[in-house]
Amino acid sequence: MADVFHWWQRGIIYQIYPRSFMDSNGDGIGDLAGISQRLAYLEDLGVDAIWISPIFPSPMVDFGYDVSDYIGIDPIFGTLDDFNALVAAAHRHGLKVLLDFVPNHSSDQHPWFIESRSSRDNPKRDWYVWRDPAPDGGPPTNWVSEFGGPAWTLDETTGQYYYHAYLKQQPDVNWRNPEVRAAMYDAMRFWLDRGVDGFRIDALRQLVKDEQFRHNPPNPDYDPALHGPNRAVMPVYTTDLPELMQIIAEMRAIADDYPDRVLIGELYLPIERLIAYYGAEGCGLHLPFNFHLILTPWQAQAIADLIERYEAALPEGGWPNWVLGNHDQHRLATRIGPAQARVAAMLLLTLRGTPTLYYGDEIGMSDVEIPPDQVYDPFEKNVPGMGLGRDPERTPMQWDASANAGFTEGSPWLPIAPDYGQTNVARELDDPDSMLTLYGRLIELRRAEDALSVGEYAGLPAEGDLLAYVRSYGERRLLIVLNLGSQTQTLDLAGVGSGRLRLSTHLDRDGEAADAQLSVRPDEGLILELVAT
Repeated sequence: MADVFHWWQRGIIYQIYPRSFMDSNGDGIGDLAGISQRLAYLEDLGVDAIWISPIFPSPMVDFGYDVSDYIGIDPIFGTLDDFNALVAAAHRHGLKVLLDFVPNHSSDQHPWFIESRSSRDNPKRDWYVWRDPAPDGGPPTNWVSEFGGPAWTLDETTGQYYYHAYLKQQPDVNWRNPEVRAAMYDAMRFWLDRGVDGFRIDALRQLVKDEQFRHNPPNPDYDPALHGPNRAVMPVYTTDLPELMQIIAEMRAIADDYPDRVLIGELYLPIERLIAYYGAEGCGLHLPFNFHLILTPWQAQAIADLIERYEAALPEGGWPNWVLGNHDQHRLATRIGPAQARVAAMLLLTLRGTPTLYYGDEIGMSDVEIPPDQVYDPFEKNVPGMGLGRDPERTPMQWDASANAGFTEGSPWLPIAPDYGQTNVARELDDPDSMLTLYGRLIELRRAEDALSVGEYAGLPAEGDLLAYVRSYGERRLLIVLNLGSQTQTLDLAGVGSGRLRLSTHLDRDGEAADAQLSVRPDEGLILELVAT
C-alpha cells in the first residue's frame, strides 16, 4: 500500500501580504478581490496553499496585527462576501486558504479592551493583563516590548498598568481566563466553518505570561549598538511557558473537528524548544515554523549542520518545514544576493519538509529603500536608524512593466521597486533563464518526484562551499549539490553513483551525464538523477 500524506506535507505554501499583492479598486492598497484576480498565476506557479496575512478589522497601527474584530473583514480589503468568493475561487483553482490568526493581543480599539479598561470591576477586566504599579509607581516588571520600550502602559483612569508584548495599542489578552479561550476558539470556528483550511498562528510563544510576574533576567549578550532594546532582557517569564501546550492541544482539537486542516505556529525558538511544539501525538501543531534558514549564516557547513540537527531533533511523526523569507525579514535576494537567491530556491524546494515561499521571492524581488517621510512600520519609528524597519520587504508585487508595476491604478501605499521594469512577472514568464522560470521548473520537478516532496533525506560529506544531500523514495534517488561560493567546486561521486542532470539553477545542463566527478560552477545548484552503483 502506498504511503499516505496530507496535502500540507506534499504541498508548498505561498505567503501573501495582502496590502501589497494586488489592488483591485485603485486606492493603492491590495485587497481580497485583487488576490482573486491573481489566483490563476498562483495555480500556474504550482503552489498548493496561500497564507494571507491579517485581513480582520483593524486601526492598522501594526497593519492588521492589531485586531479590533476577530470575525470580520477590514473594509480596506473588502467584505465578508469578498472573502467567501476568494475561498470558493481558490478551491476551484486547487488552492488551500490559510488565515493569519492573531490571538496573543488585540487592538486597544477592540470592544473587549474598551470594556476591560473602563473600570476595575468590569466583567471583562480579567480578559487582559492588568497589574498595580511597582512600589515606586513605575511598571510592575522589567518586561520589554518587542518593538522597543517598556511593555507596560499606565491607564490613568483605573490606576493600573496593562501589558503589551508589542505596541501599547496592542494589549495582550489573558489566556489564563477560560472566557478568553472560549471567545478565541469561537473565532477559529467562525473561519473554519467558512472553508478556511487552517491558520498560521501569530506570536504563539507569547500567549502565556508568568503567573508570579517575575522580572526577566538581563541578557548578558545585549549590545545596544547592535541590538534593539527588546533584546535587553531574556524573555524567560514572558515566552515559551509550559502552560502553552494545553492551549495548543485545545486549538488542535478544534482543527481536528474539520477534515484535513493545518495549524502552523510562528515560533522564533532554538531547535530543541521548537520541536516541543509538535506536542504529544495529535495534540500539538502540525508545523511549528522553522525560521532557522533565515537566521543561519549562508555558509555550506553551517547549513549542513543545521539540517542535521533539525532532522535529528524531530520527534517521531513530526513533519519538517522550511522558510527563507517573510514579512518580518529582509528579502532573500537582499540578504544573500541575486545569484545565491537562485541556489536558495533550489535548497528550499528540495529539502525534506513543507516549504513556504514569500510573495515576490519567485521573481527575485529585493528590499526597497523607503524614504523617511514614507516609513509606515512602527518598529522603525520606535527604534529608528538601526535597520529594523520591515517596510522594505513589504513593497508591492511587481506584475509587469506598466505604471506602478501593474499593482495599482492609484498611488501605491509603499514605493515600487526601481527595478520593476526588469523584475516583474510578465517579463520573467517569457524569459527561459529568469528566476520565475527557475521556480516554476523546481516546483514542477518537486511535484513530479515523490523523492523531493515526501522522500527521505541523507546528507553527504562535501568540502569547501558545497552542500550536498540525497533525497530518495523507493528506488528513486536524487542528488542535490549546491555551490554557496564564487569559485568552481568539484564533488567526488565515488560511492554515490552516476547519473544525469535533471536541473541546474543556470538552466543549461539538462540531460548532461555525470560519473566520477561532478563540477559545480559558482553560484550553481544541481539536481542529479542517480542510477544504481
